[in-house]
Amino acid sequence: MGQQGHFIIGTAGHVDHGKTALIRALTGTETDRLAEEQKRGISIELGFARLDLGQGQVAGVVDVPGHEKFIPQMLSGIAGIDLVLLVVDANEGVMPQTREHLQIMQLLQVRRGILVLSKVDLVEPDWLDIVEEEVREQVSGTFLDKAPCCRVSALTGDGLDELMDVIREQLQRVPPREITGAVRLPVDRCFSISGFGTVITGTLNSGRVKPGDSLELLPAGISARVREVQVHGQPAAEARAGQRVALNLSGVAREQVPHGSVVGTPGLFRASERIDVRLKLLNESPRPVKFRDQLHFHLGTARTVARAVLLDRDELAPGEEAFVQLTFDQPLLAHRGDRFIVRSYSPMITIGGGVVIDSEPQKHRRFRPEVIKRLHDLSSGNLGFWLQKLAELEVGRLRDLEKVTGTGREELRQGLEKLAEMGQAEVLADQWLLTDKLRSWQLQLPQIVVDYLQKNHLQHGMPRATLQSRISDKLAPKGFEVLLQRLVTAGELQQHGDLVMIPGRRPQPTAEEQIILDKIEKLARNKGFQLKNSNEIVTQLELDQVDCEPYFTFLVLEKSLVRLNQESYLHAEYFRQAEELLVQIFQQQKSFTLAQFRDQLGSNRKMTQALLEYFDSCKYTRRAGEERVAWNLPG
Repeated sequence: MGQQGHFIIGTAGHVDHGKTALIRALTGTETDRLAEEQKRGISIELGFARLDLGQGQVAGVVDVPGHEKFIPQMLSGIAGIDLVLLVVDANEGVMPQTREHLQIMQLLQVRRGILVLSKVDLVEPDWLDIVEEEVREQVSGTFLDKAPCCRVSALTGDGLDELMDVIREQLQRVPPREITGAVRLPVDRCFSISGFGTVITGTLNSGRVKPGDSLELLPAGISARVREVQVHGQPAAEARAGQRVALNLSGVAREQVPHGSVVGTPGLFRASERIDVRLKLLNESPRPVKFRDQLHFHLGTARTVARAVLLDRDELAPGEEAFVQLTFDQPLLAHRGDRFIVRSYSPMITIGGGVVIDSEPQKHRRFRPEVIKRLHDLSSGNLGFWLQKLAELEVGRLRDLEKVTGTGREELRQGLEKLAEMGQAEVLADQWLLTDKLRSWQLQLPQIVVDYLQKNHLQHGMPRATLQSRISDKLAPKGFEVLLQRLVTAGELQQHGDLVMIPGRRPQPTAEEQIILDKIEKLARNKGFQLKNSNEIVTQLELDQVDCEPYFTFLVLEKSLVRLNQESYLHAEYFRQAEELLVQIFQQQKSFTLAQFRDQLGSNRKMTQALLEYFDSCKYTRRAGEERVAWNLPG
């Protein structure tokens, strides 16, 4: 048996071919629960049952209506099944809904199935061979081409044991569903129970749910909390993907859950009024689909009317396939990779189906080669889809990609690592981006610094924050640091504090600039410890009309001046004298006050305070009340 032990089996076939009776014989459950169904002897709504497979294995069974009037109900139940039982009355053989149900399952890409000839007690054995041959001809070339065939009678029980054995054998081949990803539960029933509130049911497509979880109801966008979880009618501590689930929700009224609603992980899914799809028409479609034709659209439990915007042609002929943008009057929740069915607007017959490529696209202009190329790339498997979404994000963390793709985090992580191995994506800290984007940034950064320094030729380097802002406002500081260090390691850039520099490049002042620099340096040297602040230099040198900040920065980086704070500078020679004095004082005493240091320095209070605070920042000294004590003195 499969790894998970949770399976969904669906029925299909013409009305009155014995689907419900077969399920009743296998499970003991009457799936026709409505009085009208029991009175008329046909299924109208979906029916559900629990099938015990033995050895702790359980399957949920979905019994679908077979009448052509109830195809929408059938479509709500058949999506997402693991195994289908195509039931054919041995007395009647293949009928119209047998064919339409087969077409639907083929379009939805159901992978596994069993052919079931029912009511075999009503015909001669020789006739059964003829009917099976007819069924085989009908399913030739489909997923049921080599499917096993079981002959059963729900009335006498003949063949039921054999059918159960075949069901178990087929389910052994079912791959496990994604239980670590986001929760997605299309709602097929919603009702209220007095004293309990709103209850929804459906097949859990992915993820897991337990009491107390917070979920989001879409497309309404309503938050809900799970009060209770039931699996196959029994309270459960947790429901997992692949199980039939009933959830008792608080914070939701029954009227807030229209048909086709989906319950999912909060914040991950968004409903959209348009989706991009790959649409294929059946060969049997009676006429082509033309630009902006209306279609009945069925996806999961949802159904609505869509307009077909053909992107590279004016009409889609029977048997053809094309990229199409479908637009809806009301938002609908879809997910990339979802299979859907379309039926003609009138008369309502199944004419085709396809797969969702992008669930939140922009509105496209028609006959644009770049649009078609993008859709080709998006439809080239999950890796192509993730690359496209990553390109749209520019950079993104796992949670960002999880939100825009609806893919489980672990599956995303594995896919991104594979893309990294293929050389198509890379990670900076915790942000992923396309390798081409990274290469572009690696080429841009040095040139951005060169251009900046050409315009600001007195500066030794470009401020790190300014450089990051020129690259992207989406790249986090940690990611930018990784990118910068790659270029530093490669020798293309250098980093000094908060400045990013070009290796070997030194600023070259003009003759006029050198005159100003010499004047500032000379005045700072002459003033020594008596210099109050930079404003004094600007005033005395009559540089009020000059932007002096680049000159001060230049002299600091040339080690002619020491910047103590935003306003205070000290000539480098006097700073070294202050360091020597600091060491001498601590050789004679354990602490000193600001006034004591000022007197020995022969300076003013403002300069002394700026100097001592700078010593504190260098960890030469540490304040202890009103005094300074030694910490790590300069050597």
